[in-house]
Amino acid sequence: MIVKHKNWLMLRWLTFTLLATTISHGRAADRTIQVTVVDSNSQTMVASRLYLKSSSGESFFFKSDDPKGTAVRYEKQNWINKNSVEYHTTVSAHRCSVVVPEGQYELTVERGKTYFPHHQSIVVGDRDLQISVPIKRWSDPQSRGWYSGDTHLHRTIDELKTVIVAEDLNVALPLTNWVTIANQAPRAGDKNLTEIPDDLVAVDSNHVIWPRNTEYEIFTVGDKRHTLGALFVLGHQNGIELGVPPWKPVVESIKASDPDALFDMDKLDWPFAMLLPTVAPNALYELSNNHVWRTEFAFRKWNVAAPAYLQPPWGTNEGGHRQWIDYTLGMYYTLLNCGFRMPPSAGSANGVHPVPAGFGRVYVHQRDGFDFKDWMRGLAAGRSFVTTGPMLYATANGHDPGHVFKSDQALTIPMNVEVVSEQKLSYGELLV
Repeated sequence: MIVKHKNWLMLRWLTFTLLATTISHGRAADRTIQVTVVDSNSQTMVASRLYLKSSSGESFFFKSDDPKGTAVRYEKQNWINKNSVEYHTTVSAHRCSVVVPEGQYELTVERGKTYFPHHQSIVVGDRDLQISVPIKRWSDPQSRGWYSGDTHLHRTIDELKTVIVAEDLNVALPLTNWVTIANQAPRAGDKNLTEIPDDLVAVDSNHVIWPRNTEYEIFTVGDKRHTLGALFVLGHQNGIELGVPPWKPVVESIKASDPDALFDMDKLDWPFAMLLPTVAPNALYELSNNHVWRTEFAFRKWNVAAPAYLQPPWGTNEGGHRQWIDYTLGMYYTLLNCGFRMPPSAGSANGVHPVPAGFGRVYVHQRDGFDFKDWMRGLAAGRSFVTTGPMLYATANGHDPGHVFKSDQALTIPMNVEVVSEQKLSYGELLV
């Protein structure tokens, strides 16, 4: 069975193989669906993200059938647009099951960006079902030395141990310190997670979590509501004792105590946003930010109108998903034209918003295999690309993205660009 889902962000062909056999009977209107997800080539079980929805629109969540397995429930609905939802279960590489009434259901199985999603209609009658799901890889960026990460996550460390394997995210940077009150130190942030380890958490050799990252997202100054926006500190080792504002002393203090820490600018539609590139030079810029989803768009009104010269979105302060991405890219190009160097990043805010972890992600090139510290250096150097789906491999005269060419004479630079996509693309742009 082949089903085509239409969404301007992503068009996906979904295939599915269903094997049903009889197992023990339950109550007349109460049946068990057991699912095993395997790689179609190796036939080994793999971690994945599962959706199950009834014909009436109700979502159901799976549990692991193995004592060593995990099943992490995710249930988010946006507070502005009630149709903006993300209801799924992330399961480890073990069998899982769900108990449902008799009826019709839609099952979707996904694994990160590089496997074809699988989708199947299921009729649950008077018998339990066993379903084997072979999922097929369409791209293998790691075989070419490209490793992915999400720089904006709000999940616990334990949840991420399952999530990053199922999403094939090589690096997770959860914002475990989160402060929204002016002049409050991140070490005592009002939205902090607790019991954070000091060292790198390695789930396996290719999937790691750096547990100490900070989000400054000021909403309150004194007793007044006053939104300043957000700046992230990624990969710091020491606790951060200074609150904001002012911002410059904080940036200078962190650079002195944690020289390998990176600054990451969240969506730059805040009133104070243009301050950040000057206060935190060489900070990352989230080309795919936490308002880029695959569900219905919610935040249609922006904090600051786009400049009139951004065409699109032609000076407006509201729009849909496409206009928001045009706004995000347009502000990035504007700052690049001003001479600011801002390597790209990507963050989903999974844990807060209705979006899977790593929906928008950044891939970093590592020619000698995966290493976390080198991955962070590559991120800072711009040796990367950002995507919500297609793989983009590009070199300039044999050099990776981020390379700086210097010459006092005219240069001819040969470009090699390869786009690998799950579905047809409408167009591509090369900006110089």
